[in-house]
Amino acid sequence: MYVAIGVLMIGLGLAVGAVSIPSAAGYGGVGPNFLPWLVSVALMVCGAFMVWESRTGGFRATDEADGVAPCWSGFAWVSAGLLANAALITTIGFIFSCTLCFVLAVQGLRGAEGKASLVPAMLVKDSLIGMAISAPVYWMFTQFLAINLPGLTSTGWL
Repeated sequence: MYVAIGVLMIGLGLAVGAVSIPSAAGYGGVGPNFLPWLVSVALMVCGAFMVWESRTGGFRATDEADGVAPCWSGFAWVSAGLLANAALITTIGFIFSCTLCFVLAVQGLRGAEGKASLVPAMLVKDSLIGMAISAPVYWMFTQFLAINLPGLTSTGWL
């Protein structure tokens, strides 16, 4: 129930913040406040659904999970990835900081599954996948949408 109320409050907070964003329509017919409103409405709908589920006996078709403890090491890996991304994005650029975040998050998720391994071949594979995801996102934002993201160089390609 508390998580559901938290989701509702986050959605409400985003809606309050979206009020201060100008709504002048751009080239595509939507303004810069469209996405914050969309996300806030989606969060409030999900939060309301979660409240309804918790009040009416949600998860009634699932078995009780006995003895399942939270995976704190997985939490630590994912948290380290997010914090490293925030700390390094202006230093090493968007692509490399997001790649590092991806690699650390994957380690955390593997650890939560009980398959954690720091094998160099897996780290290289995860790094290449992370770059394959973050590089096109960076290029789309910088080259096609003309939105400045922190880069390693001033060319807009790295």
